[in-house]
Amino acid sequence: MDKQIEHLDLGFVNYTNHPTNNDYVVFRFADVHRANSFRELLKEQKIWFEESQDQKRQLLVYLFGLHHTDYNKAQKINITVEAKHKKFLIPGKFFRWFIVLFGLTMIILAAIGYSINGSKQGTPAKTTR
Repeated sequence: MDKQIEHLDLGFVNYTNHPTNNDYVVFRFADVHRANSFRELLKEQKIWFEESQDQKRQLLVYLFGLHHTDYNKAQKINITVEAKHKKFLIPGKFFRWFIVLFGLTMIILAAIGYSINGSKQGTPAKTTR
């Protein structure tokens, strides 16, 4: 317990500082198509990189090491690659539109209900004697 946690990687992004040399950033891809696209765009931009592969459990991870001076260019390439290979959160077109229309219907019904009954909420009840 004497050792402090210096870096906690939760996997929200696909890059991290190099574990032994802080002058480098490591980008990682679990998908071979994303890795190939990233490699090709790095070559097009003439950005120097080192490449490696790492076996994590049953998953092969493709690693790319870049110098920190190229981080901004590589980050733009990374975003381009992710956009090219992204998948919809809700894959079916029909179901996607159903969710949107259902949500809008609920908002409209809530607004109508508030406008009809909302004005009565703040008034005290009348008592008859």
